[in-house]
Parts: sequence; C-alpha cells; structure tokens
Amino acid sequence: MTEKLGILGRKVGMTRIFANDGSAVAVTVIEAGPCPVIQKKDAATDGYNAVQIAFGEAKEKHVTKAMRGHFAKADRGLFRNTCEIRLAEAPELEVGQDITAEIFAAGEKVRVTGTTIGKGFQGVMKRWNFAGMPASHGHEKVHRSPGSIGHATFPGKVFKGKKMPGHMGNVRQTTSNLEVVAVRADENLILVKGAVPGPKNGLVLVRKQ
Repeated sequence: MTEKLGILGRKVGMTRIFANDGSAVAVTVIEAGPCPVIQKKDAATDGYNAVQIAFGEAKEKHVTKAMRGHFAKADRGLFRNTCEIRLAEAPELEVGQDITAEIFAAGEKVRVTGTTIGKGFQGVMKRWNFAGMPASHGHEKVHRSPGSIGHATFPGKVFKGKKMPGHMGNVRQTTSNLEVVAVRADENLILVKGAVPGPKNGLVLVRKQ
C-alpha cells in the first residue's frame, strides 16, 4: 500500500488556541521532526518506492551494532525510532536530508497514527459499552456482568469474536481527516485540530491525507 510523505513526531499534549473570530479550538501539539532520511528505496533495485526516516536521538549503548552501521551510511547520528513510508513514485529526497514540519501547511488534512493508551484488563461495560445487568431486586453481584455468552445444544459453543472482557487499548490506531491548524516550523511543532491516538510523549506518524 503506497502512502503519501509523512513525518515522525512526539505527542506533546493538548491545549487550545483562539481563532480569528474568538472561538476556542482544541488542538493536539505534535513535535514533528526533523527526521533525516536514513535510506531510500526505488522500484528498480528494491521492487518498490519508499523512504526510511528516523526520529529521536539515542545513545550508542541503546542502539544495536547492526543499526549503528545502518545509521552510519546517512552520517546523521543514532536514533531511537525509524519508520519506512512507501511512496507511489521514486523519492526525490536524498539520504541524510531532513524532513521537517514545513511539508505541512495550515488548513491541510492529515492522518495521524499512534499507539493508543493501554487500559489493561477491562470488563464488557468499559470495553464494549455494554449496558450491564438490571439493578433491581433479586439481582446480586451481577450488575456489570456480560450476561449469557453461549447457546443451547446447537451449536453448543461460543462463537469466535464474541465481545467479552479482556485486554483493552495499546493497539496501533490511525485517525484520519484531521485539520492542521498551524505549523510552527521554527519550533518543529504542528498543531492539529482534535485528539490523536496515544499518551503524552507517545510516538506518532503524521502523513498527508
């Protein structure tokens, strides 16, 4: 699947800014890049077009020997995170070149991918928005229970995919059609209208819609 050019960043948190008409706009602040191009691929040699970018400086002791050699080809230092973005056409970027927040503009639509906040083991009311059992007389300690989950003699089993208690959150999620409210290139910041997946300081990938 080909994608449009994007940038890795860190979710700083949420705040609000005021529009020209005085209305308050809730925005997510993303520290985006700068992300150096570590490797470029093209259809002629690799079978597809892509660029590999990096974000977040790292100490040498936190990087494997293989990755140290990989980063050395770009001669831009060591990094914590890398990401490969497939492109429809051969990339015009060069290895070692920086991708900055300037690739986005105010009013543009973007997609933001991140890892959602982990909630641990949760019941059906929190995880699946179940209504719960009745709280009237005669119901004891079943108020947040899922109710019946199985069937009679036929088929005599619980179907796969049944909504039940279990692990919630900590999954990769993409939010689309988010509007870029402002780009502060000198601070490497992108202000996006609305919420994006993940906790504060979480790694996110911002791509053109």
